[in-house]
Amino acid sequence: MQRILYKITFLSLLFSLYNCGNKESQTTQNEVQETANNFIKISQAQFEQNKMTLGNLEEKQFPTIINVNGMIDVPPENKAVVSATMGGYIKNMPLLVGDKIKKGQLLATIENPEFVTLQQEYMEVNAQLTYLKSEFERQKTMVAEKITSQKSFLKAESDYKTAVATYNGLRQQLRMLNISPATVEKGTMVSVATIYAPISGSITKVNVTKGTYVSPAMSILEIIDNDHIHLELSVFEKDIMNVKKGQQIDFKIPEATKEIFKAEVHLVGTSIEQNRTIKVHGHIEDDENHNFLTGMFIDANIITNTTLAKAIPSEAIVVVDEVSYVLVLDKKEGKTYYFIQKEVVVDASYNGYSIIKNSEAFTSNTQFLTKGAFNLLGE
Repeated sequence: MQRILYKITFLSLLFSLYNCGNKESQTTQNEVQETANNFIKISQAQFEQNKMTLGNLEEKQFPTIINVNGMIDVPPENKAVVSATMGGYIKNMPLLVGDKIKKGQLLATIENPEFVTLQQEYMEVNAQLTYLKSEFERQKTMVAEKITSQKSFLKAESDYKTAVATYNGLRQQLRMLNISPATVEKGTMVSVATIYAPISGSITKVNVTKGTYVSPAMSILEIIDNDHIHLELSVFEKDIMNVKKGQQIDFKIPEATKEIFKAEVHLVGTSIEQNRTIKVHGHIEDDENHNFLTGMFIDANIITNTTLAKAIPSEAIVVVDEVSYVLVLDKKEGKTYYFIQKEVVVDASYNGYSIIKNSEAFTSNTQFLTKGAFNLLGE
């Protein structure tokens, strides 16, 4: 009886081991990849299902680049800080940050009793001018005929010229306050001066509110015209000798988008900043179709040269433990692909392609798995 039990137990163990072996065999056959004799085998169905692709080494143009930082800016003539010619209290301020304005548009009005005093002085000088001019011409005639003394003539001349200078000075001050001298001469005086926009653009800063007292040194608001934006790059001293006018610039705005934009080197600075950098001015291509804003931080590459090199798509390269590998097609039998894992030395990458330094290890007919290698090697 005991022997029968031993036989039954032994047969049960054999049966269990047989079933496990079958299951492991089935699992291995169903895996996406299978390594045998140093090959990685992929079926045609798996190849198509994972949208894998094959490719060869290609001759590609690779640039020599200088990586720099900078910002989007506008020329000085496209920026304006608006201030008051004379101090006063803000009476009207209808604009907000972001408002678009045109050159000559009303920005603010300032009120000050001194404006009335200035107009009064102008009126007084204007009234005296006619008399002083007449007296000067009379004295000039009399001194020529030796009827009057030279001293009287010189006094009349001095009074007249002083009045003319005072008249012109006051007239210019009124114009700077945008108060019409012709209107004042008609007897109309105002206590409010108007400030108009010196350029077209957008309001970027408003530093006052209604009732604020402003002095001539105080900034009321700032205007920037973004129609002529450019790149302001900082290039280190060690790289500046390779930067020339006309070179291509690829740049992106890391905080806003991953899109790559194009520009061109327009001016190279001739002085070194305190941080040992030189300013490089770049003109942006197709800037009117993008919403670039002054002050945006940019990361740019200045392309100083290009070279031809053999490369494959960067997606075909998988890095494992800091070593780069590719999968090379060894053969295809029926509907099965056989790949071999090969180590490569990568030099540089650009636009989705990477230079293979040891390209001599492969022939022009060598086929690489250019899409799907990460799924096979990355794990």
